[in-house]
Amino acid sequence: MKSTLVVAFVVVTLIAPALLLSQELKPPVADPQSTYEPQSKTGAGHALLTQFVGDWDVVKTFYPASGGAPVQTKGECKQYMVQGGHFLQSDFTFFERDGKTSTGTGISGFDPKTNRFTTVWYDSRQTTMSIRQSDGTFDGKNIVLNATSLDPDRPGRRNVAKAHLEEDGRVLLHQHFAISDDGKERLMIDLRLTRKANRETHRKE
Repeated sequence: MKSTLVVAFVVVTLIAPALLLSQELKPPVADPQSTYEPQSKTGAGHALLTQFVGDWDVVKTFYPASGGAPVQTKGECKQYMVQGGHFLQSDFTFFERDGKTSTGTGISGFDPKTNRFTTVWYDSRQTTMSIRQSDGTFDGKNIVLNATSLDPDRPGRRNVAKAHLEEDGRVLLHQHFAISDDGKERLMIDLRLTRKANRETHRKE
């Protein structure tokens, strides 16, 4: 009986600590979440979004469906990359004709696997959010986004948004078009962003 106790004591005092030490020496998994949600790298679309970073003066032109005179509103926009450079955040402030201001925020991302851009927009004028996505074709310069509905039973209005840089990156043009039943596009909103002279960029992580 005593010999059995002695053997047990040796196992506990000598072997067990060694086993614990071997377990502690195993390198931990650097990113356990990656086994379920693998990290992704940036792509060509991110290179274009990065060119949008900076402070901009904005002129928004609204074209009434009735064919009346266009209505212009001035504003400002600050754009910066967020979440480690994976997304572009665009913060707009518009100076309305009645002296008040309205604001809006856009989040733009790009998935290199599908070659698709996705944007989400929300503003102080509404309580809804709009989502747009490209069709997977990208020429490196132009972003073309189609309206996307989260409710397949209520597709909503058909429209498309287009964006590209002009004048060596000094001007960023956003245009929104309504699409009629016969497929024709009608310009609804024109956003002309002109880069401010200081060309400051703002990065927030």
